[in-house]
Amino acid sequence: MKVMQLHQPAPIGTSPLRAVEVDPPQPGPGQVRLKIQTCGVCHTDLHLVEGDLSLPRLPTVPGHQVVGVVDMVGESVTLHQPGDRLGVPWLYQTCGRCRFCRTNRENLCEQIRFTGLHANGGFAEYMLADEKFAYPIPPIFSDVEAAPLLCAGVVGYRSLRLSRVKPGQRLGLYGFGASAHLVLQVACHWGCEVFVFTRKEHHRQLARSLGAVWAGGAEDDPGVVMDSSIIFAPAGGLVPLALQRLDRGGTLALGGIHMSPIPEMPYDLLWHERTLQSVANSTRQDVRDFLQVAAEIPLKPETELFPLEQANEALLRLKQGQINGAAVLEVKE
Repeated sequence: MKVMQLHQPAPIGTSPLRAVEVDPPQPGPGQVRLKIQTCGVCHTDLHLVEGDLSLPRLPTVPGHQVVGVVDMVGESVTLHQPGDRLGVPWLYQTCGRCRFCRTNRENLCEQIRFTGLHANGGFAEYMLADEKFAYPIPPIFSDVEAAPLLCAGVVGYRSLRLSRVKPGQRLGLYGFGASAHLVLQVACHWGCEVFVFTRKEHHRQLARSLGAVWAGGAEDDPGVVMDSSIIFAPAGGLVPLALQRLDRGGTLALGGIHMSPIPEMPYDLLWHERTLQSVANSTRQDVRDFLQVAAEIPLKPETELFPLEQANEALLRLKQGQINGAAVLEVKE
């Protein structure tokens, strides 16, 4: 089978992912094998490929927004069967025994494993998944539409919940990529007024078309303060700017797994009981809840397709801010 494999982290402009042929994996006990249809492309994949994240294994196959069809099951599998269409997100496996797992906080598991980091991911024709960490895809979504829901959507949804925004309140979104364009649709469904802070004019146009009441730059003044905000862009310099636009008692959620350093800032920006809230991964219940909400609305993911062999190009365009919505790799025979 063909995979896009990382042997050594390097700037994405050097095309560090290599197309290689390997034997298809064989499922072990409790595992299913997916014949991959699509895989979303995420900023976390970019951080992994460029070495911003510590890599526990090399070579590795990135990709953690995987949509595929079960073609083989291992011993003792009971939840899925061949022919089922499933999604596999960033959360690959947890121990189920540590103090975090025992208190419904498996996203903080001490032995957590991630798709595309600790186990080969979806930039490939086939992959293995733990049957307990793979999810039926609502039939309303195509394979292409479903892919960005599995990380951009799920982690965005967790960020939205942790921002503590309430229906009818004002929500600020900083950065407008795959996560933000899905979160905006959920927030609008809740009756929130959404303000988008982003550099690219084409991102501002998309935000307005999806229901944002205002779109401008991070330095621009929308004329009102936010009840809650979420930063999706991996830029620590946005934190003081976002706090300046946050009302007393508001929450600023940081939705990324990696961020550049947060600059020194005056305490006044945090005073009046403003909260700075990081967001770490997601739980299985987050995935189930979000997929249900996404189907009920239903969400309309904006996507740009690339063949599997163009994974480097997709990541480069993502880094350059040239993707409107979400980039998705399509795996063909």
